[in-house]
Amino acid sequence: MIKVHARHSRRSAIVRTAAASIARPVLAYYPVSGPLAPTLHTLDLTARLLPRHRGTKVEKVTGEGWSAELVSPRGVRSGKGAIIYFHGGAFIFCGLATHRRIVERLALRTGRPVLSVAYRQHGKGHVEQSVSDCVDATNWMITRGFEASGLVLAGDSAGGYLAFQVALEASSQGIDLAGIVGLSPWLDFDNTERRNHANARRDAYIPTYRLDRIARTVTGKPILEPALSPVNRDLAMLPPALIICAADEILRYDAELMTERLEHAGVPVDLHIWEGQVHAFPVLAEMLPESSQALDEADHVVEGVLDVASRTLHAVSDRAV
Repeated sequence: MIKVHARHSRRSAIVRTAAASIARPVLAYYPVSGPLAPTLHTLDLTARLLPRHRGTKVEKVTGEGWSAELVSPRGVRSGKGAIIYFHGGAFIFCGLATHRRIVERLALRTGRPVLSVAYRQHGKGHVEQSVSDCVDATNWMITRGFEASGLVLAGDSAGGYLAFQVALEASSQGIDLAGIVGLSPWLDFDNTERRNHANARRDAYIPTYRLDRIARTVTGKPILEPALSPVNRDLAMLPPALIICAADEILRYDAELMTERLEHAGVPVDLHIWEGQVHAFPVLAEMLPESSQALDEADHVVEGVLDVASRTLHAVSDRAV
């Protein structure tokens, strides 16, 4: 099912204007390598100063090379299901703090614990290392007592890529997860067709031409392998998916392509396209009414897939993708 949401608020118009006048110019020229590149991490450091939501409690988790926060709603007796969230940032920047708002709201809306994962990014590893960390984090949830069939993988932008890649790794081993939620997911590293998309000039946030260099930088491969992109994998055994994107963002190309291929593979998928929004707008959570409504859609899907009867407990082994 494809649904277009036509209305947008004044606040979203302000955010779009700010993105076009500030964020896009910065992203167009800021180096992804070299001495200035590490300063991108100050964004996550600054976000740590923001207050936590009093309605949630946090447990710090440390893995081998990765860390996480298990965010749970206070005073709510959680069921067996849970969400694992992978943040965006093109495998270059952002982290737990920049995405605390959406993680907390997901926990409060669904009444389920959410594991927010800080995986290794560029400078500490390539994309395959990021996937390996996220597989490891998924296994941690299973060893914690959550059944694989009760886990929903979610993420925005690069995190959406990770959600699909981890689900593909699980499905290749015959392991059934509950569902996938991709928010403006980056799902195709090949930028050839994307460059010719009408949104290449409309996107208020992402400079389309930079995706070529970023993809090669974060994968460490001068010639991109098709199998690195989830849209080119065997999708037939994936769980139901929800994909949300903005109407004018360049990653609408990825959202529509994945939706088409999931439908062709017989996998249940809903695509929601929101007009007047920016890339990964649900991350802004309750700052925008449209972000809040998008989270309502995610909540509906999470509850739907977690209502399915639990299957046999398995663990995803840590294999290279």
